[in-house]
Amino acid sequence: MAPKDGGEASSKLVLYSYWQSSCSWRVRFALNLKGLSYEYKAVNLAKGEQFTPEFEKLNPLHFVPVLVDGDVVVSDSYAILMYLEEKYPQRTLLPADPQQKALNLQVASIISSSIQPLLMLSILKYLEEKVGLEERLLFVQTNIEKGFLALEKLLKDFVGKYATGEEVYMADVFMAPQIAVATERFKIDMSKFPTLSRIYESQRALPEFLAASPERQPDAVH
Repeated sequence: MAPKDGGEASSKLVLYSYWQSSCSWRVRFALNLKGLSYEYKAVNLAKGEQFTPEFEKLNPLHFVPVLVDGDVVVSDSYAILMYLEEKYPQRTLLPADPQQKALNLQVASIISSSIQPLLMLSILKYLEEKVGLEERLLFVQTNIEKGFLALEKLLKDFVGKYATGEEVYMADVFMAPQIAVATERFKIDMSKFPTLSRIYESQRALPEFLAASPERQPDAVH
């Protein structure tokens, strides 16, 4: 059954997720900020569960996350967040001011198109096979730092407690998981990015962010 109008879901949202996926983390973070309950369905990327016929029907690209809302199926974290903004406008993640809104969308785009795709499991496996672990790590670190430098320059004149001011918006939803992955998994030195580091200290303290963190997911491997 399709969700009713007015932002009330007639059936629980279902999120197909993988605990270590930063794209899934963004969506979990956003759902928590909006106070939306959802059913968690794990897709183990390491075991290739994204290639099952059942999952392929949801996303032919075989990527997580996928959000199912009644008869609506949305894949790609950027598209999911825009859908959530339209469908469930409570606790908006985009400011009304056009410049601030554009800034949030720009940050989200930089992360989702210029940083994260280069860190995908399939890319990392391919690089490891072709050039080895050391060169793979160098490739990842170089590209993360290139993106972070752009964000550092972009946000330095707008930053408050959070990425674009005193409220948590979409820029924060995209940034915080990416910084966490960069520091914990790829050993990025954040002292090179003082603005981003200050923002992240505020972001990482948010209970909605902590609840969305990989280690707290039902499919986490400790």
